[in-house]
Amino acid sequence: MTWIMDLRCSAAKYRENPYSAVMQYLRNALYLLRNTVGALLRLGPVAGANLVADARGARAAVVPIRNLRPRHREAVRGHLLALSPEDRYLRFGYAAQNAQIEQYVAGLNFSRDPIFGVFNRRLELIAMAHLAYVDDPRAHCCAEFGVSVLPGYRSRGLGAKLFARAQLHAQNDRISLLFIHALSENSAMLKIARKAGAKVERCGSESDAYLQLPERTLKSQMSEAVGQQIADTDYQLKLQAHQFWSILGGIQEVRQQIRHAHGKSSL
Repeated sequence: MTWIMDLRCSAAKYRENPYSAVMQYLRNALYLLRNTVGALLRLGPVAGANLVADARGARAAVVPIRNLRPRHREAVRGHLLALSPEDRYLRFGYAAQNAQIEQYVAGLNFSRDPIFGVFNRRLELIAMAHLAYVDDPRAHCCAEFGVSVLPGYRSRGLGAKLFARAQLHAQNDRISLLFIHALSENSAMLKIARKAGAKVERCGSESDAYLQLPERTLKSQMSEAVGQQIADTDYQLKLQAHQFWSILGGIQEVRQQIRHAHGKSSL
């Protein structure tokens, strides 16, 4: 019977203070944040939770890179459709129209190809990378890398961090050759490839970059696992914060309605 009394007490407290549930939600979010920060301090920088310096280089911000799932298909679609015609041209190698992007997104195989993404605090997909495995038995150890970053989030190293994340995953998945097919004018992408040690071959308006990957190790596997855990925790924090502000906004709206109704009744 004790648990029944506890429930009654909890219900009574909620009636007295309708904000108690919201505050409990916030406390849970802060608890998760404390644990995540503690893990980062203990483990240092790991793949999937890389450090990117800001424009002034005075400080660094953690950039968790999350594995995308089929439920993120709409976010991928919105991200790619938000790209300008010029950005679409550099990303796909041709001036992709909306219908072609829709077809590309619909054909994404999340169970076969790793797809990585970076979300902002509003849970908008601001950067993503597609590690496309070659669907050919003769080249089963090869994968192609493609990346896109929204204009407002460039010059922060997100493309390079996504490449490093994809490179680590490919290594752990026994991929021996990672390559990039890009337009020769896509200097940002080719710079990322060269910096990673890839060999770049130019053929007119197009270029190919090839990066030989080492064998996977226990360290590489642990690094990816820890990075993924941190990215998952970060996403849950952002999701809880988003839900919290939605709840708080609803409460504020109800309060305004009550005040408005009370003002009318007093007339």
